[in-house]
Amino acid sequence: MNTIFVSILNFNSRDFTYACLSSLGQSRLSDSTLTVLVRDNASEEKLSVDEKQYTSLSLKVVYGKINEGFAGGHNANIQYALEHGASHILLLNNDATIAKDTIQELLNSFSDDTKVGAVVPKIYFAKGHEFHKEQYKESELGKVIWYAGGKMDWRNVIGKNRGVDEVDQGQYDTRQKTELLTGCCVLIKREVFEKIGLFDERYFLYYEDSDFTERMKKKYTLVYAPKAIAWHANASSSGGSGSELQDYYISRNRLLFGMKYASMRTRIALLRESTRLLFNGRTWQKQGIKDYYKKKFGKGSYSL
Repeated sequence: MNTIFVSILNFNSRDFTYACLSSLGQSRLSDSTLTVLVRDNASEEKLSVDEKQYTSLSLKVVYGKINEGFAGGHNANIQYALEHGASHILLLNNDATIAKDTIQELLNSFSDDTKVGAVVPKIYFAKGHEFHKEQYKESELGKVIWYAGGKMDWRNVIGKNRGVDEVDQGQYDTRQKTELLTGCCVLIKREVFEKIGLFDERYFLYYEDSDFTERMKKKYTLVYAPKAIAWHANASSSGGSGSELQDYYISRNRLLFGMKYASMRTRIALLRESTRLLFNGRTWQKQGIKDYYKKKFGKGSYSL
């Protein structure tokens, strides 16, 4: 019997959370139990979950007094899940929905290889949330790939999703190892957390999943399972691509991550770039760089 816990965070995006829960409620599983943990990260708009709406789910909602970010919020849920006997933990963005068989398909990828530590699905942009939706036919919306496996571009220290912006025509339908997982939707077995620990809370938001990937790869295999499907309303709770929030956390955390894992040549390039951004960057890029050098991590200076 698999004991699966799902970790979801909500921050001022309750409608997405309701849709996420509805999709989970339709999950088809065999020989498994499913418990859903929703942690509200001190939202201004109150999350009101009527458990009667989700009778097919074992649901626990926690209202945090402070915003603990992606890393801290999930860590709290993960710790609870481990203490209550989880065999696997599914990290799921609240702005994501999943197909009925997704969790079962993710589970199936653990069955034939004990070295597999985490499994990620094929993830589409949620319909209408494509970066360039005007370029697609109506029939293609909801079938545009956001993630079909990934890797780290070590020269630029930026994670790259394979297949992004491509219409799915079966070109990424082979189950295989992947170099980079995404915290948007990933099933991780209990043993991984016991061996390598939880998320590094210095990141707060962005690059924490990349850091976790690098630690995991030393001991485990990461697998992309294309029969498992999710949809993602990209950056719905962070102000969208290029927002001030992203300027701050990506600038700071890219340095934190790169100086820990990148080659010496890339580290030197990062230091040079950080000097340039201190003088010529946007306001919150500058602050992110300053906070890196001040070692002001976690939530840092950004006012959410």
